[in-house]
Amino acid sequence: MPTLPRALSPLRHPHYRRLATSLALSLLSSGLWTVGVVWQVVALDGGPAALSLVTALAAVGTLTSTLLGGALADRLPQRHLLLGVALTLATPTAVVAVLSLAGSLALWHLALVSLVGGCAMGLYYPAYSAFVPLLVPTDELLAANGLEGVLRPVLSQGAGPALAGLLVASLHPGAALGAAALAAFAAAATVAALPVTAPREADGTPTGLLADVREGFRYMVGTPWLLATLLFASATVLAFMGPLQVLVPFAIKDGGGGPYQHAFVVAAFGAGGAVGSLVVGSLRLPRRYLTTTNLLWGLGCVPLAVFGFSTPLWPKLAAGLVMGAAFSAAAVIWGTLLQRRVPTAMLGRISSLDFFVSLSFMPVSMALAGPVSEHIGLRTTFLVAALAPSVVAVVAIAAWHLRSDEIAHPLDVVPAPGRLDRV
Repeated sequence: MPTLPRALSPLRHPHYRRLATSLALSLLSSGLWTVGVVWQVVALDGGPAALSLVTALAAVGTLTSTLLGGALADRLPQRHLLLGVALTLATPTAVVAVLSLAGSLALWHLALVSLVGGCAMGLYYPAYSAFVPLLVPTDELLAANGLEGVLRPVLSQGAGPALAGLLVASLHPGAALGAAALAAFAAAATVAALPVTAPREADGTPTGLLADVREGFRYMVGTPWLLATLLFASATVLAFMGPLQVLVPFAIKDGGGGPYQHAFVVAAFGAGGAVGSLVVGSLRLPRRYLTTTNLLWGLGCVPLAVFGFSTPLWPKLAAGLVMGAAFSAAAVIWGTLLQRRVPTAMLGRISSLDFFVSLSFMPVSMALAGPVSEHIGLRTTFLVAALAPSVVAVVAIAAWHLRSDEIAHPLDVVPAPGRLDRV
């Protein structure tokens, strides 16, 4: 087989190709659902409150199930979990699509399916993260995570929503929901062709799922580099995500823009994410991987200040591009170092804790963004959200001695092909 560019090298492995294909189809399905459900709610004469309920239930479902998902990912073959998730997403979505096209759909149907889908997604991320290192050699994990970072914005934020908008405009919201179901069924068929990996070996002492979750928490608290970065990430999500998601549209509106301009900013964020992931996935893991990750996330928030001080659209587009690139580049490095440094038997639970931390503070940040901006002003809120994460990043690096840790545990040395190293 011809030599592939470094960023695409994991595709040499047939099983990983199938896993990446299933991910791509799942992301496409997610993008179709995201836009399709909005216009389906509108078609049912639902307002913002109804749409908020439907979307919030998905987040609640994911938050509720993700820690359990991590424990299951460390106990069961990941292929079984991913297949179950794909079928759980596809079947109810197909049902609501049929009901929609038949004119029999009610809002509570969408709310229920959204909750079920959220619960399923809480199982997906830990199982996927724990599966990748079993299919890809250690020296290609960064490229595999970079490829995922490219697929996510291109499909879930680009192609999926665009196709859904076309189907809604030309046909019916149910057509978009039906396409989401078809993509999810195709993902299930692809997952079904993956190998069944052996579950982790037990140490002879039977434990329950809650005990497994507690063990994951103990590992997190007892691992300084992991605890420091997760605490920093939670503070960043709290400060940054609410202003980004809630206040940016108002900043665009104040500058004379509207939904069209907002869509361009969101697209710029996604495009930056794809480019950042592709670039990092084409390189080696940096020597100062912990410092680089924290600083990319911290400094990547700084361009948000543009939305408090700039009226024209083009600086906002540039800010979205830079933020997307920095955040995705950091996420690629972070995902890779988790797969390199966390013990294989613990990877599902730690991945779920990583996901749980982000989800836990996102709704809090969104709830606070509006009231805080009314109290201190939009410009000051953007400024705090832009600068505070950089300060916290420096504190985390210094207080937990992350520079010494990454020197003591180098990951930039290319391991023997096929070897899965754990530090």
